[in-house]
Amino acid sequence: MKRIFLVAVWQCLTLLASAQSCCVQQGSDFQLLAMNDDFQGAHLSPEPFAYTPKEFSSMITFKTDDAKDGRAFYVPSSQATHNVLIIFHEWWGLNDYIKKEAERWQELLGNVDVYAIDLYDGQVAAEAKDAARLSQALDKKRGEVLVKGLIAKIGINHRIATLGWCMGGSWSFTATRMLDKRAAGCVMYYGFPEKDEDKVKELKTDVLYIYATQDKFITKDDVDYFEKQVLATGKGFERHDYNAVHAFANPSNPQFAAKEAKAAEVFAVEFLKKRLQL
Repeated sequence: MKRIFLVAVWQCLTLLASAQSCCVQQGSDFQLLAMNDDFQGAHLSPEPFAYTPKEFSSMITFKTDDAKDGRAFYVPSSQATHNVLIIFHEWWGLNDYIKKEAERWQELLGNVDVYAIDLYDGQVAAEAKDAARLSQALDKKRGEVLVKGLIAKIGINHRIATLGWCMGGSWSFTATRMLDKRAAGCVMYYGFPEKDEDKVKELKTDVLYIYATQDKFITKDDVDYFEKQVLATGKGFERHDYNAVHAFANPSNPQFAAKEAKAAEVFAVEFLKKRLQL
């Protein structure tokens, strides 16, 4: 009787472990971490900020395959160009900080159109608990539909690079995969490294990765493994480590590390200019 009971318990535990594993596979690393209290606590609320975009910048809409219009903040080049940078926001959403960053990156790069895509369909968070809710609610299929719709809006005869921070860093890599041969370069600021080797094999361009050595959530081992997998595809992997905390390059972060952010930016600008042939 005792043996039957123990076997039944073992079967239950096995089924439970299998169910948990399935859930982990269905959700992204970021979405799982967003539920973690320590992770939420490490993301201090953005400093209050209101920004008036320049007259040439604007919010645009574009069609998507699921019949729900997508949105992006568009900063055009002052001259006709085939160079594009798609920016992916952090878990706070497409807020005024990101809009300002989009304009700033356009100025840094020059002859390039910049699109800051809105993965939250108009929603923005000011508190970590709300950002966690929005990031958990972000359906991967909807995100990919948005990226696909924006790529279609941009058109086929363009060199397209991507850049993102944290959650946006992971989406920067996803979008680069989706761009296939149109991908010109991928910049990931402390984004969660892709662990699926088959997805990494789809890469058609080089990656620049910015790592914060004090990051308590993205491990050095994960970044090392990601680097190894990217290099195995024959593509380049440029990496720069900084003695800083997660989200150190976000100017809205009370723990913004200006010196380290500037140093990382120099490498990112050089990387993007080279790959966009600017």
